[in-house]
Amino acid sequence: MAGIGYTRRMLDFLGDSGVWVVTGLLFAAGLAGCVIPVLPGHLFILAGAIGYRLMVGPGAGIAWWGFAILVLLMAMAQAFEIISGSLGAKWFGGSKWGAIGALVGGIAGLFFLPFGLLVGPLVGAFGFEKAFAKKDNRESTVSGVGSVIGVLAGMVFKIVVGVLMIAWFFADVFWIS
Repeated sequence: MAGIGYTRRMLDFLGDSGVWVVTGLLFAAGLAGCVIPVLPGHLFILAGAIGYRLMVGPGAGIAWWGFAILVLLMAMAQAFEIISGSLGAKWFGGSKWGAIGALVGGIAGLFFLPFGLLVGPLVGAFGFEKAFAKKDNRESTVSGVGSVIGVLAGMVFKIVVGVLMIAWFFADVFWIS
């Protein structure tokens, strides 16, 4: 019962409009984070949904399985983001070494945001193709460019999943529950 009292006080303080403003700001930050590498976009969207539930209470209209779907979508997006450079390198004909190099370069690129996210997989795939797969410059370059295209596809996927998460939230709040 203590949780209901807190929820009531939160609603009294913020009002309905305030709840939607807070939720909307977290969703907007989440969508921005799907593009801006330093912001955890999907986590902000999930926080917006959880915050809404905490502010409105059990009658919020979002069920526990709705949160499970949001977490699943978030996990899928994060997994695809991590491997998208490797998939791009392989898609463009790179060897397993190019894919491993793109993954290593992508992880190293995290320390050199924002350009490291594109340059890291490119350099990693190119370098690993040259060093370990013994490929020529042209084949190594194609693998590296493929990794960059994979990373860009991963960013598009992140945006799509972010929009899906927000759409699911509204569907769950207004139509499903």
